[in-house]
Amino acid sequence: MQQHTMASISILGDFDHQRVLLSAICVLIGLGILAICKRHKASNPAVQDSNNKSISTVIPEPPQKSPLSPQRKPGAWSPVLFDYPAVEPCADNPTTIKPVPYRPFRWGEYHVTMGIRSMPWNDWFELDDQFSNYHHIRERRIQAHGDRLVRVLPSTPQLATGGHDAAGELVQEMAEYLSRRYSTTYTVKRVGDPQRAGGWYGLPPIQEITIVPVGKTYNLETEDPMVVAALLVQDDIAIMIEGSDGRYYLQAAAILIPGSWRLQDKIGMSLDEIHISGTVPQFESKLQLSMSRFFRRLPVDKPVCRTNYGFQVVAPPDLADPIDPHELAWARTMKGEETSDDEIEPGFMRPRHSCNPPPSQVDPIKHVPTIFLADSNPDSTTPLSVHPSRVRMRVERQTLRRLPRTGAVVFGIRTYLTPLDDLASEPDVPGRLASAIRSWPEDVAVYKARPAYESVLSYLDAQHAAQVAASAGLTSVSDPVPIVQ
Repeated sequence: MQQHTMASISILGDFDHQRVLLSAICVLIGLGILAICKRHKASNPAVQDSNNKSISTVIPEPPQKSPLSPQRKPGAWSPVLFDYPAVEPCADNPTTIKPVPYRPFRWGEYHVTMGIRSMPWNDWFELDDQFSNYHHIRERRIQAHGDRLVRVLPSTPQLATGGHDAAGELVQEMAEYLSRRYSTTYTVKRVGDPQRAGGWYGLPPIQEITIVPVGKTYNLETEDPMVVAALLVQDDIAIMIEGSDGRYYLQAAAILIPGSWRLQDKIGMSLDEIHISGTVPQFESKLQLSMSRFFRRLPVDKPVCRTNYGFQVVAPPDLADPIDPHELAWARTMKGEETSDDEIEPGFMRPRHSCNPPPSQVDPIKHVPTIFLADSNPDSTTPLSVHPSRVRMRVERQTLRRLPRTGAVVFGIRTYLTPLDDLASEPDVPGRLASAIRSWPEDVAVYKARPAYESVLSYLDAQHAAQVAASAGLTSVSDPVPIVQ
């Protein structure tokens, strides 16, 4: 019995050994098949055509293994494989879409952060019923100011590549995206050679794009790509290119409606220099290192967005520019003349000017009197009295995306202006807004020019109190007392 038992154990042991050996052989065969499939897929990446059908195409230039490969030297970039996601057509005509009501302020303590979040591919550019008005303002600005607003730099030897190639790649990307996302607004014509690579999903590149609502057609092969990009959307555009020192430089841009800064003062600067020269609060202590690391690591398939906000005071209606009464393009009332040869100080407040309009000073382009709102105190810390109807909240929605062919990082900067009166009528907004303005540290308050509109806090408090009373069913709260203009 003992021998039988031992024999049985020996037989079972041999059987287990054979089973393990067979399993190992099967695993090795499976891994070999998987490796073959991966090599085949890498040489024929699957993408989708305009009808969302799966097709295969070959990227002409050999891709690097990863956009974050540790072997990549600063300033060096190889085109990467990128399967462009299918863009979902917008269900509504942009002429019927109201501007997105971004309200990026909150109750309580203020914190300085990058505040980035993931951006869905469908939301790269936002269009709304203000498109035609924005286009008119932007087109007029290009005609009036030329290369003050649109610049493409050549390469800087031993430092950074020029912006031309990235601008060309960008305008093609924009045309591909816009014609798919907003097909009632944009139509495109591709080059005649079907074998010519360059478009999405293996299609030929786009030669012309037409903006249907404004009746304008642009040639992507013969016209300045940055000018075309600037006129296609409501966003300002900035192209940052990594230099051999690892920093990112502003090598091309179309900055048409900046409000408070000028491209001519920033073009060619590094990202650090742009923020430091602009006196961005706590940049060096809290943002510089994380921002540099973020730009270095940003992959092509993970675009992000962020929002920021500020306020500006505009001219009274009788002195406003009829084309741009809300001072979308340039905060003239607070900053003075954009074309001045004087150094433009950072932020929205320009001190050392009188609050009264100089009667002899007339803008040669707009032909309306120029007025300056500023404090006689050079540090602009004394609050001024301003009527709420003259205050606008200025929100910037910034998108960041890395281009796959050139590796440039593209900023989209979409500006939204909202009258303070409109904000004060929104549920729960006036109290939250007043809390946010009061929460700014002193350096942030100076940067955002709080003394220019701080007097409206009592107006927001009154509106908040009225809302609270109304929600509680009370009737004892009197109507808010208007502030004298």
